[in-house]
Amino acid sequence: MAGRIEDYGMIGDLETAALVGRDGSVDWLCLPRFDSPACFAALLGGPEHGRWRLAPAAGGPCTSRRYVGDTLVLESTWSTPEGDLTITDLMPPRDRAPDLVRIVEARGGRVPVEMDLRVRFDYGAIVPAVSTGPKVTAVAGPDAVTLYTPVPTTHEDGSIRARFDAVPGAPVPFVLQYHRSHVHPPVPGDAAPSLDRTVDFWRGWSARSTYSGPWQDAVTRSLVTLKGLTYQPTGGLVAAATTSLPEQIGGPRNWDYRYTWLRDATFTLQAMVATGYLREAREWREWLIRAVAGDPADLQIMYSIDGWRRLPEQTLDWLPGYEGSAPVRIGNGAHDQHQLDVWGEVLDSLHLGRTAGIAATDDGWQLQKNLLDYLEGHWSEPDNGLWEIRGEPRAFVHSRVLAWAGVDRAVRAVTDCGLDGPLDRWRALRETIRDDVLTHGFDARRGTFTQFYGSRGVDAALLLIPRVGFLPWDDPRVVGTVDTVQRELSVDGLLLRYRTDADGRVDGLPGDEGAFLICTFWLVEALAGVGRRDEATRLFERLLSLRNDLGLLAEEYDHRTGRQLGNVPQAFSHVGLVNSALTLQSSSPPGTGGTTTREDGDALRDPAGGDPRLDEEDRR
Repeated sequence: MAGRIEDYGMIGDLETAALVGRDGSVDWLCLPRFDSPACFAALLGGPEHGRWRLAPAAGGPCTSRRYVGDTLVLESTWSTPEGDLTITDLMPPRDRAPDLVRIVEARGGRVPVEMDLRVRFDYGAIVPAVSTGPKVTAVAGPDAVTLYTPVPTTHEDGSIRARFDAVPGAPVPFVLQYHRSHVHPPVPGDAAPSLDRTVDFWRGWSARSTYSGPWQDAVTRSLVTLKGLTYQPTGGLVAAATTSLPEQIGGPRNWDYRYTWLRDATFTLQAMVATGYLREAREWREWLIRAVAGDPADLQIMYSIDGWRRLPEQTLDWLPGYEGSAPVRIGNGAHDQHQLDVWGEVLDSLHLGRTAGIAATDDGWQLQKNLLDYLEGHWSEPDNGLWEIRGEPRAFVHSRVLAWAGVDRAVRAVTDCGLDGPLDRWRALRETIRDDVLTHGFDARRGTFTQFYGSRGVDAALLLIPRVGFLPWDDPRVVGTVDTVQRELSVDGLLLRYRTDADGRVDGLPGDEGAFLICTFWLVEALAGVGRRDEATRLFERLLSLRNDLGLLAEEYDHRTGRQLGNVPQAFSHVGLVNSALTLQSSSPPGTGGTTTREDGDALRDPAGGDPRLDEEDRR
């Protein structure tokens, strides 16, 4: 049985990621990419669906674990009667075939160790043919993995096993390398140099951060996690490393998050720019422009990590799901939903990239004008909203506000950046959308914006209204909305996205879900924005306490059971952590399109001039 969601640590090579449990088992790994079929899928079933367990023969969870500094190199330690055993897990940044490296080392005595490697390609469906010898290779169809280790192994019942004694001063390496079955595997690098190279890479990357504040460790860990969820060849950021981890244990809210959502763009760019990662911000922006190129009517809410559009959703009936949470899904049927806010979010993020100096002023401007043309003719249509409601399309307030934001950024591109465009027409459109939202999306009797036109419910996304500049933070309608959202959506101090009728009338699905962590981070920023900074800080510290021992967050949290829920690690949650920390440290209210400031109010600028915080490699 898989461990709790928070029991897992992530390692990765910037093209895929593995989840390692406290028991020393790698229960999730897709090769060769984040969105490839898993060869270890025990996370969504059992050992028979693929895993790689390496641990003391006595079994049990590790006594302690940690990342090696600000890296994605994971150390797990067991204290046994015979001595301590440490297993170091890593995936070296890829310069050839992907490797998963595990190094076993004893301290203080001779420790019996067991290995159980069960490779199951295609999400646990295919048992490969295994050949043994000086190296062990498992092959099925186009896929193959080869295990390199000095330890003798046996093969029986579809499992590759080993038992040996670890002794002090003699680290035992294991290297599992993926390759296509029709080619000979390249000779893997030695484990020790691979470890050194991986640690050096991550330490060098982490040292580039310009963040310095009271939550240094938490922010750095979130930044490293976001980097680990980035597909290096294209710059695309996956929403999470997993699929189908449930939003409700035993329920059907199980989605595939191994894709790149456009709405993450502005929040991610803000976090990267404000912490000095201009190169990553530029690569993410370039991915965005490539993905959305073409007819603006064909804009999708999500794409594959290389920009592929077709993400058909299907269920894997042979997997029982995490703790029986079925169905297990791959692909995502929401990719072809109409979500109006995406046009605004793309325009907002491209404007942010322009004002942050990570792109030429007119870069992609024709694309943005094409998006504006589409938005002008479709902003009033009902849509599925940012939460991908699988029910009746509605006039969601957040969607209309983001449409306003997209037009506003176009106006500012003309007035502030000197670009060409029909300024008067865009100004009139901006005012039309604003008047429509204020007339139909605000409940004057209750003093709050509503989830959609005619609704009595609220939505955590309403907290973003002042953040995008639609209204100022001190507007009574904003303050009233913040109060109402906090009061009506709070569960033990954490926020739900919205409240759902028992029969699923709002979102088309039965059941419930946990508190949504990004929404609570938005509440942190909203409380700070309306002047309640002490309360915001306390809530932020509460959110930090929900991280697992490695500093990782999933998508949701269930206060009743004290467990994380949803796919993990969740990029949106970690982006929310970084941006909330920046907000609490800043002297300015949260928002987009402005100059990021430190607490002392000094603008973050490159002392040599030009783009802020660009080093020589960035300029090249």
